[in-house]
Amino acid sequence: MNQTKIISILLLAALLLGACAPAAPAASATTITDGLGREISLDEPAQSIISLSPPFTEILFAIGAGDLLAARDSFSDYPEDALGLPDIGGGFAEYDLESMVALEPDLVLAGDIQTPELVQSIEDLGLKVFYINNPASLEEMLETIRTIGVISGHGAEADQVVGSLEARIQAVDDTLAEIDAPVTLFYELDASDPAKPYTPGPGSFYSHLIQRAGGENIGDELGTEWAQASVEFLLVKDPQYIILGDAMWGVTPEAVAARPGWDALSAVQAGRVLPFDDNLMARIGPRQVDGLEALARLLHPQAFE
Repeated sequence: MNQTKIISILLLAALLLGACAPAAPAASATTITDGLGREISLDEPAQSIISLSPPFTEILFAIGAGDLLAARDSFSDYPEDALGLPDIGGGFAEYDLESMVALEPDLVLAGDIQTPELVQSIEDLGLKVFYINNPASLEEMLETIRTIGVISGHGAEADQVVGSLEARIQAVDDTLAEIDAPVTLFYELDASDPAKPYTPGPGSFYSHLIQRAGGENIGDELGTEWAQASVEFLLVKDPQYIILGDAMWGVTPEAVAARPGWDALSAVQAGRVLPFDDNLMARIGPRQVDGLEALARLLHPQAFE
């Protein structure tokens, strides 16, 4: 058989195999209900995302989808790689809607800090918005990670992250299972008015984390999710610990002890006024598990020896 005939036969075989090979599967559309009860459809996972919330930014990086971010809000400063992204404003400033449109994202991730009116104004510009409610518990936070994994096409990676976090949460639960009783604490959020500092109240994700860490949040008795506590209230409840979530703003145990009437509190007298990184509580993402572990060790050091 000559060489020309051999080549012709090989080419014919290749064509026949190609004709018989199954076609590549088309990307299937995904429809997910967001936090506003709307059904959001994606023809394929989002390839370009703008995050309007620090927790969403952190989650995307944690599941290996940070490269999908086209821009971030002003407060998304973790991980460090996020700082290299375009800043489209937010927080105390207006969002740069013009820049958002120019970036042509597939999806904008919004959360409770954004109003429904803002969501509507962004959608009026032709952008698709997926709204996520603030999780009220660690379990709901893990579901948020899974949801962001699905819409970003990183579901498998999200499941791996969730599995690791679940194991760490369970380890804390197991360690604290034998404690005699939770310790009472006052968690300070903002002491702009040191006579009436803000604290998280019932139903807040802070209270959930405090309880999981073996604590009892005295702010739960104040009746509102974000409340101000008077000196009189603190003296009556006399918490065993005072946790300074506002330490990042320069509040120190010494400053707390110098407040009128606070020197009578047991926590002040016993040196149990402790600074704490509030980012580990307030940012409702993977680092909340860091916060759970750190707070549990502060409140029950003997259990982790």
